[in-house]
Amino acid sequence: MIDESEDLKQDLKPNPQAIKVAAACEQIAPPNVNEKTFRNRSKSVSYTSIWPRQNSQALNFPVKVHSWEPTLEKAIKAIVSIKANHVRSFDTETSGAYSATGFVVDKERGIILSNRHVVSPAPIVAQAIFTNYEEVELHPIYRDPVHDFGFMKFDPSKIKFMDLVQIPLSPEKAKVGLEIRVVGNDAGEKFTNYFNYLIRAPEYGIGEYNDFNTFYLQAASGTSGGSSGSPVLDIEGHAVALNAGGASSASSSYYLPLDRVKRALKYLQKGEEVPRGTLQTEFEYLPYDELRRLGLKSSIEQEIRENFPDDTGLLVVRTVLPKGPADGLLVPGDIVIRANKKMITNFTHLFSIIDDSIGEDIELTICRGKVQMDVKIKIQDLHSITPNRFVEIGGGIVNELSYQLAHSYSQPVGGSFVATSGHMLASASAWRKCVIVSVNNIPTPNLDAFIEAMKTLPDGARVPLRFYSLSKVYKEKVMIMHVDRHWHKFQVATRDDMTGLWNYEVMPPPPAIHSYEPATAQIQILDGSLHPAGKIWPSFVALDFHLPYLVDGMKSTQFYGAGVVLSTEPPLIICDRDTIPINVGDIFITFANSIIIPGKLLYLHPMYNYAILTYEKRLLGETPVKAIELSDKELVQGDSVYLVGIGGDHSPVMKKTIVTSIGNVGTKECSPPRWRAMNVEGIRVDDPVGSQGGVLCDADGKVQGLWLNYSSQNEKNKDITFMSGLPISLVKPVLEPLKRGEFPKLRGLDVEFWTMRIAAARALGLSDEWVKKVESTPNSKHTLLYILNILDSTSSAGKLLEVGDLVLMMNGRMVTRMSDLSAAFHYSEEVDMVILRDGKEMNIKVATTPYYGKETARIIGWSGALVQAPYRAVLEQVRNVPTGVYVSCTLYGSPASVSLRPGIWIVEIQGRKVSDLDSFLEAIHAHEKEMKEKSDDDRSDYVRIKTISRTEVTKVVAMKLDPHYWSTWQLIEDDNAITGWKCVGA
Repeated sequence: MIDESEDLKQDLKPNPQAIKVAAACEQIAPPNVNEKTFRNRSKSVSYTSIWPRQNSQALNFPVKVHSWEPTLEKAIKAIVSIKANHVRSFDTETSGAYSATGFVVDKERGIILSNRHVVSPAPIVAQAIFTNYEEVELHPIYRDPVHDFGFMKFDPSKIKFMDLVQIPLSPEKAKVGLEIRVVGNDAGEKFTNYFNYLIRAPEYGIGEYNDFNTFYLQAASGTSGGSSGSPVLDIEGHAVALNAGGASSASSSYYLPLDRVKRALKYLQKGEEVPRGTLQTEFEYLPYDELRRLGLKSSIEQEIRENFPDDTGLLVVRTVLPKGPADGLLVPGDIVIRANKKMITNFTHLFSIIDDSIGEDIELTICRGKVQMDVKIKIQDLHSITPNRFVEIGGGIVNELSYQLAHSYSQPVGGSFVATSGHMLASASAWRKCVIVSVNNIPTPNLDAFIEAMKTLPDGARVPLRFYSLSKVYKEKVMIMHVDRHWHKFQVATRDDMTGLWNYEVMPPPPAIHSYEPATAQIQILDGSLHPAGKIWPSFVALDFHLPYLVDGMKSTQFYGAGVVLSTEPPLIICDRDTIPINVGDIFITFANSIIIPGKLLYLHPMYNYAILTYEKRLLGETPVKAIELSDKELVQGDSVYLVGIGGDHSPVMKKTIVTSIGNVGTKECSPPRWRAMNVEGIRVDDPVGSQGGVLCDADGKVQGLWLNYSSQNEKNKDITFMSGLPISLVKPVLEPLKRGEFPKLRGLDVEFWTMRIAAARALGLSDEWVKKVESTPNSKHTLLYILNILDSTSSAGKLLEVGDLVLMMNGRMVTRMSDLSAAFHYSEEVDMVILRDGKEMNIKVATTPYYGKETARIIGWSGALVQAPYRAVLEQVRNVPTGVYVSCTLYGSPASVSLRPGIWIVEIQGRKVSDLDSFLEAIHAHEKEMKEKSDDDRSDYVRIKTISRTEVTKVVAMKLDPHYWSTWQLIEDDNAITGWKCVGA
C-alpha cells in the first residue's frame, strides 16, 4: 500500500476569502507585450482573472512575478503529439483515427500521461511525436476504469536527438486562483488562465465515456480537441492538473486533479497493478443547504464544519447499480458521513479507503432522512468489471457490458454487449449498443456463454437472437440471425498490458452438420377474383441479400425484394439488380412465406436490370413451386395488362391497368460509382399498385414483362428508386442457354446510348435522305441513337467511338430506338457501324466486348483497404484509366483509412509497378521479404504508395503497416461454396 497521507493533507480547497473578493470585483489583465513568442511560433494567449490587482497578497494565491518563457522552454520538450487509431470498436469507443496530447512523467521508464479517452480501453495503435519531430511507438499500460487518465509507454532509447525531460506531478498545488498555462501538442496552443472553482465531472452524453466520483477544476479558456491530455502547468513547470475536455458553448475547459493520477503512477513505477475498488455507486457533492433538505441533522453538520471548516458540503449517493455490492444497502439520497469511522467530506477521502480495501468490508456511516445508520459493504475489484476481452465473429465485435456503460444506462454490469454489429449481427438488426440475451435459445449472460453458444452453430444456420437496445432496455426483440463462418474469422482477443497488444485466439471451425434440411410447404391458394394472380403466385419468391463488404460502390449491406421462378429444371429465379446488385454476398430465398434456403448467383446482366440465380431444389421437398409461362407478345402502348406483385407485407397485389408508354430508362452516374441500368426501354403503366416487384401478364397469366425496381441518384447524389417494366424478350437470350446448362455468351458495346429527335439531328448535319429512312422505319419514333457516354475508354468502342456520334446503322440495320440494339449486336464479335460525326458520315468496324455475367471475381484485403480490379461503373467515370488496382473501400481504424481513400488506383508500392491484382500481391510480399532481411535499425514500418485518382491527380503517401490487426487476405470464386466464394490467405 502506498502512503497517501501527504497528498490528503493538500486536498483541493477553494479559498473562501478569494471567492468573496471575486464576487465583488472583476477585471481583465492585458497581455504582456514584452513577452516573446515561444520557439518563434505564433502564440494564442488569453489572460483571464477574476481577482483585483491590489491586495493580491491577502488573497493567498500565486501571482505572476517572472516570465513564463523559461518554464515553457523546458516543459515543451516533455509534451508530445499523439497520433492514434482505434483498430476495433470496443466498449464506449468506435474504430477510427484521432489525435491528442500527452506528456512525459517518467523519462527513465518512458511513461507518458494522457487522458483515459486517449489511452482508450479499446485496442489502439499509437505513436508519439516529440517537439523535435522524432517519432516513437506507444503502447498503453494503464487506463483508469472511471477517471479520465491513463498511461502509455515508449522506449526511451529510441529518442536519439534530444534529451528527455519529464514534468513532475504536483496535485497539491492546484488551488482556486492559481495562474496556469495549458500547452497544446503543437506548442502553438498556449492559454494563460486561473482556476476558478471546483465542479462536478463533465458529462459527455449517455452511452459515451463519462467520468464521475471526482471533482474537476474549471477555467474560462478555449482549448481545442487536440489538446486533450495536455498538462496544466504552474509557473514552476509542475503539472497541477490534466486537461480533459471543454464546453465550447461557454468557452470553458475542464481539468482533472492529479491526486489519483499520482497514486497510480507510483504503482506503475513499481511494476505493480493499480488497485481500484468500487461499490458500483455514483456519489455527488452537495452543499449544506441541500443536505439539510435531505435530512442532515444540525448536530452532524456542526461536527463536520468544526473539523473541516473550509468544506461546504458532503457526498451523497446519486445512483446505485443493480446487482452491485451496494445494491440493497445504499439508496439514492443517502448522505455519507464516515467510512471506517473516518469523516468523509470529499471524493479523495472516500476512494482512498475504497481503493485500498478490495475484497474487504468497509463500514459506511450514512444519514438516510433523519436516521443515521451504519452499513457494511464488501469492496469489489473495479478491474474485474472492466472488460479486457472481445470476440470477433461475422465481422462484428462483442464484449462484456462494462461498468462505464452499465453506469450510463443504470443496468447491471455484464452481458454480451454489441460493440459493432458487422455482417452477421446486422442480419438480425442487432446494432451497436445492444445487449444479447440469448443465441438459439441459449442464454448469454456473459462473454464466455456467448462464445460457447456460437461454437455450437453451423455455418449458414438461421437461429433466433434475443436482444435489447440499451436505449430501450424494457423492450426485448427476437430476430432471425444468419450465422456467418465463411466471410469472417471467429476469434477472441485478450489484452496484454505488457506489450500493449490484443492477442488473438482462433476459435474451432463450425460443426460439420447441414444447416438446411428438406422441407415441404403449401402455397397459398388465392381467391378466384384474383385471377390471373392465382396462376402466377406459386412462382413468386422473396429474396434477401446481405453483403459482407462494401465493394463495387455499394453503400448499404442489406437488400430485399421479389423474384419469380423462370424454370424448375434447372431451378432458376430472376430478380432486379436493386435486390441483388453485385455477386459478393449471401442470398436467401423464401418460398411460400414458409421455407428459407440459400441461393447462388449465376448471372448479372451488365446493362439490363436483372439477375438470375439458382438454388438446391431438394431443399423444397414436395413444395409445389411452378415456373412462369412466358409470352411471345411484345407489349405496346395502349395494351391492357395485369400487374401482379408482392406487397410490402409479402401478400399478393394485383391490378388491371394499361401500358401508358414505352420509353428510355434514364439513370445517372452514381457516387461512389456503382452499377446502373442503361441502353434499355422501360414499360410504364397507369397508376401502378405499390409492390416490391412482380410481373406484367395477360389474362391467361402469360408473362409479358417483369415489374422491376430501378436504382439511381438524383442531382444531389441522393439515392432514388423507381419502378418500371422490362420486356420479357430481353430475358430470353440469357435464359435459354442457362436452361441448357450453358453459360450465356452475350456481347455488347461499352458505350451509353440515348435518343435524339430528328430535329436535333438535322442541326448536326443529318441529310434529308437519312431523315426519310428514319421516318420509314417500322415502329420508329422519329428518333435516332447517339453516343451519350463512353463506358470504357480502353475498349474497342471506347477507342473508336466518341461522345456525340450519331448512330445511323448497325450491321446493316437501322437503329432508331433502344429496343433495336439487342438484335443488332448481342451475338456479333464485330459491328459494322454507320455514324455521323461532326457532320460527316463514317463507316467503322467496332469489336464488341464479351459479357461474362459475374463482374468482380476477386477481392484483396490489405491493411484495411478492399482492393479489386476496376469494375465497369468506375471505368465510365474515368477518361484515362490508370494501370493498377482500385481501392473500393477502407475500413475504419485501419492503416488504409488514415493514408488512403476509396476511389483511387494504387499504381506503385515501394517503387514496384502494380498492373493487376497478381502484381499487387507480388509487390506486397516483396516488401515484406525485404523488411525481414533488414536489421531493426534499417527496418521501416511504413510503405510508400503511389496513387492516382479518377481526376488523374497523382500522390505518394506513406502508410504505416499493422499486420497484427490487419492481415492480408483475399476472396476468390469457388463454385463448390454455396455463396460462390471462399476467403483464403494472401
